[in-house]
Amino acid sequence: MSVRILHLLLCAMALLGCTAGARADTYPGKPIRIIVPLAAGGPTDVLARTIAQHLTEKWGQPVVVENRPGANTNIGTAAVAKSPADGYTLLLTVNNLTINPSLYQDIPFDSLKDFAPVSLFATSPLVLVVNPGVPARSVQELIALAKAQPGKLHFGSPGNGSPPHLAGEMFNTLAGVKMAHVPYSTITSAVTDLMGGQIEVMFPGSPIALPQAKAGKLRALATTGAKRTAAAPELPTVAEAGLPNFEVSLWYGLLAPANTPAAIVRKLHAEVARIVALPAVIQQWAVLGAEPVSTTPEEFAAYLKQDIAKWQKVVRDSGAKMD
Repeated sequence: MSVRILHLLLCAMALLGCTAGARADTYPGKPIRIIVPLAAGGPTDVLARTIAQHLTEKWGQPVVVENRPGANTNIGTAAVAKSPADGYTLLLTVNNLTINPSLYQDIPFDSLKDFAPVSLFATSPLVLVVNPGVPARSVQELIALAKAQPGKLHFGSPGNGSPPHLAGEMFNTLAGVKMAHVPYSTITSAVTDLMGGQIEVMFPGSPIALPQAKAGKLRALATTGAKRTAAAPELPTVAEAGLPNFEVSLWYGLLAPANTPAAIVRKLHAEVARIVALPAVIQQWAVLGAEPVSTTPEEFAAYLKQDIAKWQKVVRDSGAKMD
């Protein structure tokens, strides 16, 4: 290679580096879309709009939330996976990203390879609740009842493949019981039937479960996270109450398409970390049962990998299916 050609190559590489740096330095230069692959109005949507509002205020560019529900979050997730890797289309999603690879034989994206993780930014436990007519006031009493009446207890969920569904399947496997799963089209209809006695057990999110438990319409036995929740510190975790390997938390995370420039990912991460530390955000999200957290992109990537392996085992051990 001649000296002249080498010089031209070095100049070209330097120019590309400067251009990439300039793109990151001037980001964002136009509106940003945050795609939420769930319907509007739920906790995920509320969290997304909080982050969008604060990003808009900080950057002076519109950050809009676009709800694209369908196919158990696969439709909205696939849309982001196929978007340009420029930081202007982002994915704000939940556990389905790590659950769905074990439940679907063919999904139009790879949950690890097609995304650049930005940050895990909130977690929230589920709550193990029973109809007040069920003669069980603890996790151990529920296990004993389920063992004495195999197949007679029914647990509801907002659909096959949802975190409440797989939480119930994990409970079955670890406790050595067989409660029958009853899928519903919405969490509201499932909880309505639980309060009415058509089903006996559920694992809904804390914003839904705890008010009904305090009103006496449900009985809360435990929460499902790794530690007790500040929203109901009197409740033990399921692990504390007798199933030491049981832990299910709803998580909320922000991702960009794969190959998004690292500088843009870092800029997004820094802003998300700032937002979730704001006292007003912490207070607002506490009402939803969501605890703000902050991880580096690398930590979030490792978390996703571990979560996929976790749900693969739950699906394999339980035989859970989408139909």
